[in-house]
Amino acid sequence: MRDHGLLVGDGVFESVRITAGQAFAVGRHLARLGRSAAALGLELPRTGELREAVSAVLAATGIVEGRLRITATSGPGGFSSARSRGPATVVVAAEESPPWSPHVAVITVPWPRNERGAVAGVKTISYAENVLALQRAHAAGAGEAVFANTRGELCEGTGTNVFLVLEDDLLTPPLSSGCLAGVTRDLALEITDAREETVPLAALAGAREAFLTSTTRNVHPISAVDGVPLAECPGPATSGARQAFADLMAQTLDP
Repeated sequence: MRDHGLLVGDGVFESVRITAGQAFAVGRHLARLGRSAAALGLELPRTGELREAVSAVLAATGIVEGRLRITATSGPGGFSSARSRGPATVVVAAEESPPWSPHVAVITVPWPRNERGAVAGVKTISYAENVLALQRAHAAGAGEAVFANTRGELCEGTGTNVFLVLEDDLLTPPLSSGCLAGVTRDLALEITDAREETVPLAALAGAREAFLTSTTRNVHPISAVDGVPLAECPGPATSGARQAFADLMAQTLDP
């Protein structure tokens, strides 16, 4: 077990929603996987090969609703951070996943995202920070933890992007906040009237309504922030975004 991904977290990944036995938005996910790999200096197999691997796993597992994960690491390496020369290791796997609850409570955590870090906005497999934050959320009876960045601005969740309604405007933090360019986030920006705007972390608790987006959650209403219920859950903006996303999925599986 000398893979550098296992030893030092040197790798990237994508989670892809499986719906009706097919991978949703796989083109966007593979494009983002390529951007993440490029940011770490990893060389991936051709996109066509990755698509073939995805199709093979879907056919072999027969999963109808769930998630598929594509993980790429720098391959075999030593115990230090120095990377060995060699081909990347790529693993494609799938699992069934239960449906999410109708809404979710979130907490904010005291550990900031570093919007100026070397891997800011890159979907790496180094998730220990997210594990700790999510454990803290679960201990508080919540389902997700939300980070600020080093400037105290709203950033993202452990595996989600955040949208909120302030003064009738549907907003989400810009990529300059250090958040991941989520595939579902990007689609939500395209199919709703949401816009990117920098807001302080405290704005989330003061929002009239808010929701999370992610590959497996789609649009997930937020019911409370740090134990304080939001005024509306789901509110009209959340319901509208959720319906628009459902309509999109009914129209195409690779938007």
